Amino acid sequence: VGGTSRPRKQAAGGVRRALMSTTAQMSVHATGLAPSGVGGRSGRDRSVFLRKRASRRRVAHVASCSQSLVRSIGDRIRKGETSAEEVTRSYIAAIEGANATIGAFVSVTADDAIAQAKAVDAALRAGEPLGLLAGIPLGVKDNIATASGETSAGSNILSGLKSPYDARVIESLKNANAVVVGKTNMDEFGMGSTTESSAKGATANPWDQTRVPGGSSGGSAAAVAAAQCVVALGSDTGGSIRQPASFCGVVGLKPTYGLVSRHGLVAYASSFDCIGPLASSVEDAAIVLSAIARGDASDFSDATFQNDKSSAAGPAPRDYHSHLKRLEQLVSKPLLGKKFALVKETLGEGVDAGVVGKIVAAAAELEKLGAVVDVVSCPTFGLGLPAYYVLALSEASSNLARYDAIRYGATNTTRSEGLGAEVKRRILMGTYALSAGHSDAYYKRAQETRRLVEIDLNSKLSEYDALLTPAAPTPAYELGGKVNDPLAMFSGDVMTVNVNLAGLPAVVVRAGTVMENGATLPVGLQMVGRPFGEAELLDVAHTFEIATFDAVNGDWAFQGV
Repeated sequence: VGGTSRPRKQAAGGVRRALMSTTAQMSVHATGLAPSGVGGRSGRDRSVFLRKRASRRRVAHVASCSQSLVRSIGDRIRKGETSAEEVTRSYIAAIEGANATIGAFVSVTADDAIAQAKAVDAALRAGEPLGLLAGIPLGVKDNIATASGETSAGSNILSGLKSPYDARVIESLKNANAVVVGKTNMDEFGMGSTTESSAKGATANPWDQTRVPGGSSGGSAAAVAAAQCVVALGSDTGGSIRQPASFCGVVGLKPTYGLVSRHGLVAYASSFDCIGPLASSVEDAAIVLSAIARGDASDFSDATFQNDKSSAAGPAPRDYHSHLKRLEQLVSKPLLGKKFALVKETLGEGVDAGVVGKIVAAAAELEKLGAVVDVVSCPTFGLGLPAYYVLALSEASSNLARYDAIRYGATNTTRSEGLGAEVKRRILMGTYALSAGHSDAYYKRAQETRRLVEIDLNSKLSEYDALLTPAAPTPAYELGGKVNDPLAMFSGDVMTVNVNLAGLPAVVVRAGTVMENGATLPVGLQMVGRPFGEAELLDVAHTFEIATFDAVNGDWAFQGV
């Protein structure tokens, strides 16, 4: 594997033919629902999918749209058609109405949120300029420090912790006049893929409350999907934004490592951790990224200052959303000249047949939009998962050593009692990998493999605008289905960890739905871009989303709320 190697590819325009032998041998979990169109859409602020009910299954409305809720709600606030306080109160009511069954939020700072909203309304009346997210209710993952409310990272050992400061991203959101309504549930210290390892209890998937929302940012994904907030922040160490986005049918963005400040993020694996948004549309995710991607020369956890050469005085504010086109502005072939590559290793053995079918169909939609889609092989793909877990758990054992219930952590407990089983398992594995006599065999080799993965992916991205993979090998699985099988849970990250090893940006968009045991479940398409190429990646994802919305979501009927 080297930077000069040429990707092995199939002829352009032959995505379906190239994968025919794979999909023909698989029992595709096709949806049994006839397309119902998108009739009944209203011009109101948001639309939700009205899910067709399956017998004996608890269901809920699931928020999803191709248009920006941030823009539409913000426009109504600025025009005086509603107020930030009214919007905030309506979302707080939505949390109170559904949180007992969904469990997306672990705390709600209602009084503080209403005070923030009133401040936005007062600024508007005074004629003061408003920020990008003025009056927009937003959830924050529980491992991101906020000065109001608790920051526990889903762990008993941090129970009751009150941060003395806001994380850098929270400062940016408040500068943009966003309204933080509360903290969302997560796997303890971000260690898990189901949000079941949280000391606060499990979160349910709004699409089917017998299933997991993914993890570790499952609370943020479920909150957006259940329309309990407009957007939410999550963190991504090995796929913790993208896998929940796929399971909950929302958009998830993992920025380039270092683009967004980690200051104030409870550390899991510091060389992997990223903060990013979850939203109901690509445009909303782009607007949030514009607000939080602010370079700061004093912040050594932020690479934007070092990577921005536009000004000797420092980086200019970034804009990731203004260039995104409306549907009526698109030409007939909006992706003409773009080249994408399906990664062959992500569509074979171990990947659900229904997932493969939806990803291949999404690639065909990209071809209809004028793009060229090839199939390429990434020889290092299978090496990423073991390398990631050796490195991430090694860093976790070091980062979590501070929580000894003496210097850090709750003083009314012990380390053994305060940490959950999954966290203790990962600390032990990481400590072993770093121990004398084993560090060369495990940690050093994993670092070498990380470099190979980075070279392999970047060599493909030198020829292609983005790489395409499923966001997860399966749709959402049932609650309790993998909690006692750690290796099966680890393997669920196979589609996402290579992106973190290479520090690349990736966005997950809806690719459709599949039927599994009577439940209709979403599937996510992952688009991997070039380092610090978020503007181009979001442009492609946004174009795909708005141009294919009816085709991707044809099995669902809309109801305005």
